[in-house]
Amino acid sequence: MFLRRKANEETGPEPAATEIAEPAPRGRRGSGAAEEMLIRAKACLLPLIKTRINRALAKRMPRHDLAVRIRRIADETLPGAGVSLNLLETRDLVTTLIKDLVGSDPRPRSTEPWAAVHSRDVVANKSAVEAAVEAAVEAPADPPDAGEAGADDPSAGDQVPSGLIAAGFTEPDAIDTDPECDGADAPAPVYSDDVAATLDDLVQQPIAAPETDGKLGPIEQAKSTVHPVLIERIDIAAAISMPRAELAHQVTEIVAEILFEKRLRLNLVEQRDLVTMLIHDMLGLGPLEPLLADETVTDIMVNGPDQVYVERSGKLELTDVCFRNDAHVINIATRIVTQIGRRIDETTPLVDARLTDGSRVNIIIPPLAIDGPSISIRKFAKRSITLDIMTEQANISAAMATVLKVAARSRLNILISGGTGSGKTTLLNALSRLIDQGERIVTIEDAAELQLQQPHVVRLETRPANLEGVGQITMRELLRNSLRMRPDRIILGEVRGEEAVDMLQAMNTGHDGSMCTVHANRPREALTRLENMVGMAGINLPAKAVRTQIAAALDVIVQISRLRDGIRRIVSITEVTGMEGDVIITQELFHFEPEGEDADGNLRGRFISAGVRPNFTIKAEYFGLERVLLEAI
Repeated sequence: MFLRRKANEETGPEPAATEIAEPAPRGRRGSGAAEEMLIRAKACLLPLIKTRINRALAKRMPRHDLAVRIRRIADETLPGAGVSLNLLETRDLVTTLIKDLVGSDPRPRSTEPWAAVHSRDVVANKSAVEAAVEAAVEAPADPPDAGEAGADDPSAGDQVPSGLIAAGFTEPDAIDTDPECDGADAPAPVYSDDVAATLDDLVQQPIAAPETDGKLGPIEQAKSTVHPVLIERIDIAAAISMPRAELAHQVTEIVAEILFEKRLRLNLVEQRDLVTMLIHDMLGLGPLEPLLADETVTDIMVNGPDQVYVERSGKLELTDVCFRNDAHVINIATRIVTQIGRRIDETTPLVDARLTDGSRVNIIIPPLAIDGPSISIRKFAKRSITLDIMTEQANISAAMATVLKVAARSRLNILISGGTGSGKTTLLNALSRLIDQGERIVTIEDAAELQLQQPHVVRLETRPANLEGVGQITMRELLRNSLRMRPDRIILGEVRGEEAVDMLQAMNTGHDGSMCTVHANRPREALTRLENMVGMAGINLPAKAVRTQIAAALDVIVQISRLRDGIRRIVSITEVTGMEGDVIITQELFHFEPEGEDADGNLRGRFISAGVRPNFTIKAEYFGLERVLLEAI
């Protein structure tokens, strides 16, 4: 399969790198005249080049960089000397001068440009001081005054410029000014002791990357130039269907041609990074791909094209990732939502979606988002989190983990309460792993992110209205339908509205062991929120009747929080015991008590058991787990 567009397509024939039109020669000369002109040009330039370019430094430079510098000197000198060369003759002249300057050098040359802008890794050479010496070599010496001695001395041209002396040269032989001197015999530069010691100290030391103009680096600048040309030359349909390795190979070839045509210089590592970025833009999520691949990142927050935050270890960090403009962000957002059959535009400026790995995504664009499109990604952990792993991470104590295992095995109805980003869904996934393999489970979510390991699972997802404003399927409708699907357990990703009524009724009508999450800061507030959400359904019930139904439906409330050190902990396990008058009665089985912080700023504390016998001990006894429960309590 070929990635390039065919010549008869609308975009026209593809320009090949070998067919770049060069400026026409200034006229053909006979071979004798051309040879005479080259000899004159070489005689004029060679002494000057040996004066301005040090041979030892030239031998370390990439040949292309050296050719550019020689060409620049030629363009400045030859017109004043009355020498006129066409393009081919100039190329031959530069090649000859390079050979005369550096001689034959069998060592492979580096593909890195001589400029320090590409020095990002630890270097084992002496480029920093050599760059200073090179600048001193190119700087012309101060012209002597008319009255100074030696102004008429013909040997004045052999004087070492003051800039070279400041750079550490101590001998005039460091620069060969003899026009008859052969390039192979040019003496090497002589450094002073101080400069030599400085060179030795620089070995294996990192050199900081210099500041660049604007916010874009060399790769980003090259990408902005290469990307539109690349899109014109490739067949997008073929790119989508090609294996990624083959696509990368063909894109690399086309990018190399474009870089040559546009006179852009990137080393091999930068070309590889550029190709990776272009493929991410074509097939992936563009600048977000490296963040999605980083397992230490749990949340990604895009606040317009110039600001991207991530969460690592519970702390927010500003990254150097950026987009080209608002349209680039919206393009990535559109790519996300179209994978699940949704849309994002001015008529639907906000949407909930998910990635292929289950990560949850929320997108909101202008005019609702004033400062530009916003994308919030809650990454789905590649490693399955269990209660045992949470115990090792100090998110929960071993006794609390045992109680939750017994609660899940005993088919208790569990409500997980917590704030945004506190880990409710992660805990729900961990509890769901304890469900028996033979049970039929129905999950209902706005954006499917639960990953149950059981074989008999039916996953349902809500649907927003279409462009005409019809076709919306709410969570309450899915919950009602699930009751006719013969489920053993129903799991709701989050209860946030009138579906609370149907969830409570399902828990009270034979669907024991159901689970759901709710946003609340404390267990008592979770009960109050459930009561308010029942009222959102428009059902006119007395407050006592609603509370009685809540008390009968729920068995355990698990409160999880993200504390100020960024670590998520289960801070309370509370049992719902019943009603007393018009009040729902609860008893706390475990709670977390902070005890200060350590030297690293992490909170220290204890998970404390209340030491009371749970009311659900009877259910645990029915499943043969009474002894395990009481030992943990």
